[in-house]
Amino acid sequence: MNPLMAAKAYQAIQGGALPTGAATPTAAPGFGEILSGVMDQTTAATRAAETQMTAQIQGHGELIDVVTAVASAEASLETVMAVRDQVISAYQEIMRMPI
Repeated sequence: MNPLMAAKAYQAIQGGALPTGAATPTAAPGFGEILSGVMDQTTAATRAAETQMTAQIQGHGELIDVVTAVASAEASLETVMAVRDQVISAYQEIMRMPI
């Protein structure tokens, strides 16, 4: 939480004005947008690996390119799975909280 957000919350409650010269915060991407971007990158890495494998099978690609693309896709997938596991763990922890 930044001080400007606190000032805006206080302003909303008190009906006062913000100090002059205060900058408004820029809109940061939400968790859903970040997750969607990561999923798009993972899908792109997987497609690139498939393209490299197809080129290698057809005799137009180098083996090192295939290995690099597959390793990149694997790393992306492992990252997505780790984030998924953490989100599930956080959800389960929230569900265990007493109300």
